[in-house]
Amino acid sequence: MAQQEDLFKKVIAHCKEYGFVFPSSEIYDGLGAVYDYGQLGSELKNNIKRYWWEAMTLLAPNVVGIDSAIFMHPKIWKASGHVDAFNDPLIDNKDSKKRYRADVLIEDQLAKIEEKINKEVAKAAKKFGESFDEAQFRSTNGRVLEYQAKWEELHNRFAAAMNDTNLEELRQIILDYEIVCPISGTRNWTEVRQFNLMFATEMGSTADGAMKVYLRPETAQGIFVNFLNVQKTGRMKVPFGIAQIGKAFRNEIVARQFIFRMREFEQMEMQFFVRPGEELKWFDFWKDLRLRWHKALGLGDKKYRYHDHEKLAHYANAATDIEFEMPFGFKEVEGIHSRTDFDLKRHEEFSGKKMQYFDPELGESYVPYVIETSIGVDRMFLSLICGSYEEEALEGGDKRTVLRLPAALAPVKLAILPLVRKDGLDAKAQEIYDELKFDFNCQLDEKDSIGKRYRRQDAIGTPYCVTIDHQTMEDGTVTLRHRDTMQQERVAISELSRVLYEATSLKSLLRKI
Repeated sequence: MAQQEDLFKKVIAHCKEYGFVFPSSEIYDGLGAVYDYGQLGSELKNNIKRYWWEAMTLLAPNVVGIDSAIFMHPKIWKASGHVDAFNDPLIDNKDSKKRYRADVLIEDQLAKIEEKINKEVAKAAKKFGESFDEAQFRSTNGRVLEYQAKWEELHNRFAAAMNDTNLEELRQIILDYEIVCPISGTRNWTEVRQFNLMFATEMGSTADGAMKVYLRPETAQGIFVNFLNVQKTGRMKVPFGIAQIGKAFRNEIVARQFIFRMREFEQMEMQFFVRPGEELKWFDFWKDLRLRWHKALGLGDKKYRYHDHEKLAHYANAATDIEFEMPFGFKEVEGIHSRTDFDLKRHEEFSGKKMQYFDPELGESYVPYVIETSIGVDRMFLSLICGSYEEEALEGGDKRTVLRLPAALAPVKLAILPLVRKDGLDAKAQEIYDELKFDFNCQLDEKDSIGKRYRRQDAIGTPYCVTIDHQTMEDGTVTLRHRDTMQQERVAISELSRVLYEATSLKSLLRKI
């Protein structure tokens, strides 16, 4: 666990050092849980969004995109349930004066028990070597079974309390399991109470005439209220989907783990409208397709898993998360939900406008059911950085830090490196740069030894480097170096564009889905 924590600290430091992510307002000592994306981070983020957008609007069946406003009529959030029910259970420690989410404190306790189980398994694996049967050990070892029983007891109480929104029981669990404040080390807790996560502001010029509006906590409602606009103007037939990428805002009290949980973040959401009764078939379809989208990135299939929801939202009849193995455990990066007809019916009720679709094949009107896929851009960004970061030992005791980012998503596709800044090599490098810059994000790097320049490009995830040397001036070839293998080959300058396109275009990723 400590090793994984060290890795996460290194990832955070790496993001700042190389221009991926900066603490926001840093010269004013920062703003909690708000971050800025630097020159490389913004490129990577844009590439992630493009990969998602094209997978949705080009490959998926009958999906189109919109871009709705951040400010929306306040009745929308009443209809969606966010005004009354978008809450986190909070608890304060009276000694440290620190505020925590009660559910997160209990989840951390569950993780500690899991960690004890994993330590027992790791010890036994080391002791028995290749003959070790992990499944048998987990099902027969007394200590593991004891921990497992404790985990299940806590988990069942926790799940029941969350399902019933039983705040007293959440506090009782914290007391019964002797969960202490990480700062004070004491168990001097207040009652648990609900806290609404929406940011509110006012729209209008006078205090009397101002209307209370909210910064949207999700992008989905902008899709629902535009359902008929898109359906009619696009002559869309059910089943069809509407995709959107946009900012959302939540006043998280316990914002932590770098960019994993922030107050201002970006979502990529798609709502797929289907006939009532066909929703579970489409739920399975999207569940499978979305996992394939993630696995196409090549970070390792074992790093992903499904996590089915035990506590379903009142409007859902199926929900699952796609989780990725972060340095701090498996965490949700995407949710797939069968939302039934809840959203459209609520907006029909609150707006007084019909939200129905006339199905020409059935000859009847109905409110469609909805399958939602929702993914956080920032969490996706973090999973890519964590999944590709590696400190690699090389021959001769040397080592390098490399980001093995998928080539199609890497911020810089090619580094152009003249061996020396004379003999026309620098001019030739500029010529190659000027030719390729229209199709690929390239860097022209002339400073330091060629070895240091290679290391710098490895650290930012650049998949290819070309070195211009004296042979280039004779036969028009360059040395092409591959980031992952560090192997080098001579390639004609005239072939560079083709080689780069085949290896770094989004098409190379999209074909794998």
